[in-house]
Amino acid sequence: MNWDWQVFCKDTIDGNMVPRCFGGAGDITYLDWLLSAWGWTISVSLLALLVALVLGSIMGILRTAPHRGLVLLGNAWTELFRNIPLLVQIFLWYHVVPALIPPLRGVPSFLLVVLGLGLFTSARISEQVRAGIQSLTGGQRMAGLAMGFTLPQTYRYVLLPMAFRIVIPPLTSESMNIVKNSAVAFAVSISELTLFALQAQEETSRGIEIYLAVTGLYFITAFAINRVLHFVEQRVRVPGMIGGGG
Repeated sequence: MNWDWQVFCKDTIDGNMVPRCFGGAGDITYLDWLLSAWGWTISVSLLALLVALVLGSIMGILRTAPHRGLVLLGNAWTELFRNIPLLVQIFLWYHVVPALIPPLRGVPSFLLVVLGLGLFTSARISEQVRAGIQSLTGGQRMAGLAMGFTLPQTYRYVLLPMAFRIVIPPLTSESMNIVKNSAVAFAVSISELTLFALQAQEETSRGIEIYLAVTGLYFITAFAINRVLHFVEQRVRVPGMIGGGG
């Protein structure tokens, strides 16, 4: 098997070798393109994760509230977004929603993908936050109320600090999944890693090198998230707490 890793040092227009592998004066090499695609993948993943964490946490809290209407709202949100395939949701946000809501027609496709991926993941995080809160004993809620806290204050100062420590491991897995799920962005022409791999392989006929490089970057990104959240988990865990590993 002949390997040709120098393919990344070639100009994307004329295929000529570029010194030092980085283009200049308007030249773009496949390495430039690869790193740009990696940046798009990271951007989509991190922004979608932020959306998912905020909305998923809110819905998870609502699903444990002592108000039936709030519980139904949280349950409906979770069931809606987790039972529709992610790719279908991306197409809905890209093709259907802007047609129904005219102001969204000018929204960049990048943001629509972030929103679609974030909402899909929020349903999964909602389930994890709900489980984390419900794993705590009922006495903790009653103790907070007995101390004079309002219900929102009880969630903020008593329940959520413990619940989020419990759900860090599943949140770590979900954060890694969102990196992998960001590959659906290629379907709406976001120049992330998967789209780069498809187009670069077609142009260069060097699929092995291209896909190995892309696979490596996906692994590096997901592994980095894993290590960061593992560090956070070790720093905030309470010895003897459920899910704390102590």
